[in-house]
Amino acid sequence: MKSVSILWMTTALAAGLSFAPSAVRADERAPAALTGQVTSDAEGAMEGVVVTARKDGSIVSTNVTTDGKGRYAFPENRLEPGRYTVTIRAVGYDLSARTSANVIAERTSSLNLKLDKTHDLASQLSNAEWMMSIPGSEEQKAMLLDCMSCHTLERIVRSTHDVNEWMQVISRMKGYGAVSQPIKPQVMLDPDRAGKPEDYRKMAEYLATINLSATDHWQYPLKTLPRPTGRSTHVIETEYDVVRPTTEPHDVVLDKDGNVWYSDFGELFISKFDPKTLKLTEYPTKKFKPDAPEGNLSLEFDRSGKLWFDTMYQGALGTLDPKTGETKFYPLAAEWNDNRVQLNFVGLRHDVDGKVWTKSVGTQDIFRLDIASNTWEKFHPTSELPAGHHYSMYQVISDSKNNLWMAEFSEGYLGTIDAKTHAVKWFPLPTPHARARRMEIDDQDRIVVTEYRGNKVAIFDTRTEKFTEYPLPPYTFPYRANIDKSGAIWASTMATDRVVRMDPKTGATEQYLMPSETNMRTLYVDNSTTPVSFWVGSNHAHALVKVEPQD
Repeated sequence: MKSVSILWMTTALAAGLSFAPSAVRADERAPAALTGQVTSDAEGAMEGVVVTARKDGSIVSTNVTTDGKGRYAFPENRLEPGRYTVTIRAVGYDLSARTSANVIAERTSSLNLKLDKTHDLASQLSNAEWMMSIPGSEEQKAMLLDCMSCHTLERIVRSTHDVNEWMQVISRMKGYGAVSQPIKPQVMLDPDRAGKPEDYRKMAEYLATINLSATDHWQYPLKTLPRPTGRSTHVIETEYDVVRPTTEPHDVVLDKDGNVWYSDFGELFISKFDPKTLKLTEYPTKKFKPDAPEGNLSLEFDRSGKLWFDTMYQGALGTLDPKTGETKFYPLAAEWNDNRVQLNFVGLRHDVDGKVWTKSVGTQDIFRLDIASNTWEKFHPTSELPAGHHYSMYQVISDSKNNLWMAEFSEGYLGTIDAKTHAVKWFPLPTPHARARRMEIDDQDRIVVTEYRGNKVAIFDTRTEKFTEYPLPPYTFPYRANIDKSGAIWASTMATDRVVRMDPKTGATEQYLMPSETNMRTLYVDNSTTPVSFWVGSNHAHALVKVEPQD
């Protein structure tokens, strides 16, 4: 549960963010069920290739990465006997032929893999690689950061829209809820959120220079990130398919029994998955507005063990008792619950004063619920920021006194509302236009916040009111970050398909490449394992992923 994670975060920060990973790989001495070497004519032995084995009929894919000699090995305790389809991920390459392997109990099977240069590099590029490839200024490319939520950037660069068509398309896209996906677009109830086509001329003019509107091939070279090397290849990743194609696992948390709970960004469910039995249990959430977009975003345990979640466009907060499966809902007060409402996030220190915070994207209002009386208060703190800018709050979170903290997304501020006096105070992030996104807070009220556009993780000490920033690898565009029990910073991303682990003392990073396009949002660092492991939702591929570094 989150309280355990926070305790370790406090210890690590108090120790000066020490980072001392074990030198022993967890599965180093385990017998191999399946092993081999990956080679190509172009490179010979290939390091950093993700090799995937999926048993016929299973929802589980197991993934390992080749070492400096091109060798891979699936430990015996990770593959049960049976027939497996074997695939790879290595940008610029394809398997020479469809490949399968038979795993036999207590015997090591061998399978060497030959790769050929791909004939369709564009289909393999991550969002980060498209950002590397396309021409344009940093300001122009930043306009694309919002486009990675519902779909990949490949859709943009493959299109043939001219400027006038782009203005119409962007306006239409802006009218879809953030919970939309290509197979399930969802129109928001508030038409003003879409804007007018002419509002997007500047963006449309840029997009028409990077797509195929005036040519049959891109007028720029396609660039790729290097494959993982060294310690970044020492990892086992397990992917669990959660079946429904419109399910989008968003926030992921673990309970004390190892069950994985997640909010569904594409459907009205809160779900529990048992990775030991592979049992999935879905708890429906209530639909208050029949024509509004469906989906939930944030999910957290409170200190009593109940799960709290938002319902976004449905205009309510909810709770789920994991013991009984009972849900309870708190719709926003009717006078404010109009078509503009999009409730995201919950500030959960109601054990202090019986009150819960949330915010609405459509109006940039903050709301506070008194649970006992079911009454609501409204605040509008962005009015106290410098005039002349459009401000947009992202996450809200509460500290030990149930004061509210806010991450401002458009320009890059951290703000607070005093729970008793209602005084508002804002702190600009050191990096301009950083786009503060998701936050974590420890028991000493120190805040970890991601800088989505700034490409950094910042730690804010609320006592000294000082920031410390940690740059991440280029094009990470972190969504959420956390600190594990050893002091390492972990970050998720919608851009590179790589989970990042960083040593804050040296800046050294490992980047664990996922087996497929993994539009990851929130993360859960599991400090109960040695080495520490990591869970994340694959938002675009209806899957949960467990990442286990082996050192």
